[in-house]
Amino acid sequence: MSEPDAPAAVPSSAVPRTPVVPAQQASVRVHEPRREDCPWCGSTRLRNRLRTGDLRRHRPGRFTVDECRECGHTFQNPRLTAEGLAFHRRTPRGAPRDTVTDHVLALRDAPRRRRATARAMLRFGEPESWLDVGTGHGRFPDTAREFFPYTAFDGTDLTARVERARILGRVEEAHIGALTDPKLLARVAARYDVVSLLHHLEHTTDPRAELRAALDCLRPGGHLLVETLDPRCAFAALFGNRWLSYDQPRRLHLLPPRNLRAELEALGCAIVTARSATAKSGHRALYVPYDLAGAAALALSHALPAPDAPWRAIPPTPFQQQARAVLLRAGAPLVAVAALTDLVLAPVLRHTPFANAYRIIARKPTD
Repeated sequence: MSEPDAPAAVPSSAVPRTPVVPAQQASVRVHEPRREDCPWCGSTRLRNRLRTGDLRRHRPGRFTVDECRECGHTFQNPRLTAEGLAFHRRTPRGAPRDTVTDHVLALRDAPRRRRATARAMLRFGEPESWLDVGTGHGRFPDTAREFFPYTAFDGTDLTARVERARILGRVEEAHIGALTDPKLLARVAARYDVVSLLHHLEHTTDPRAELRAALDCLRPGGHLLVETLDPRCAFAALFGNRWLSYDQPRRLHLLPPRNLRAELEALGCAIVTARSATAKSGHRALYVPYDLAGAAALALSHALPAPDAPWRAIPPTPFQQQARAVLLRAGAPLVAVAALTDLVLAPVLRHTPFANAYRIIARKPTD
């Protein structure tokens, strides 16, 4: 229905909101120039994997993910600027929250998975000190302490959440900022027996620099523990932009295992991950049980009326908002069934091309 001619007849809820900046200016400010070459190997043989919006947080913008045909590196292209990343990583007041998808994402940080990661380090003995990079609220160090009660755990994070983790006793030292920041790196260099990068590299602007900084934090002979997503996962091709691990625009790089292993070996590290039938290349394949549930949650969220958000020109009507809330609750059991299926199939899927993550443990040289 067209709007009435008389301004007095327009409902206040339908009055367009004045944008903070024109769309053209915002585009220039939040995106870097598009790359014509791979940021990992420099090849110009790129192919597009997907173009998508922000399916999880419903924020404005379109985002592109490309893959290098030479090395398989998968990356956001064009990449967000620092200002764009800051906008998409924070939660503005009034921003919509997709609670169903948020609950699915929480499966990645389940205590059972944190314990499995910590147990992977048991065969190397109890370290004196351990730095968890991108620790957030410090849940992983808190869990790992069950297996390493005499280890001193420290943490870094881009936000003040790590300071809260220190107050709660989950880490002993809290460092706010990027590990590649020279001032932060100077405080933690050569201090640790173990450094962990758990689902952290995919969020960094320069994974190579992050790996070098992590190795600088290790003492000679120390161990680097990396867990990250595998862009070769068959679910990525099957679900497209509904593959939750893409999580655009917050994830910038997805590294194939062979690239990460080659980089660590080039830096002088020995790959010491326990080999198995699923780890012939020096990594251990993992399955984070959220692919089916994530695809179901994203499909459900975007089949419903769009949520209200501060950047929408015309907000949804009260009826649309109520309908969305009711239908989300009604569809939640379907997502729960998908999540249960993920959990049941996880032991099998990690032995197949559907494995969506991997773990590498590397030892820093003693020289």
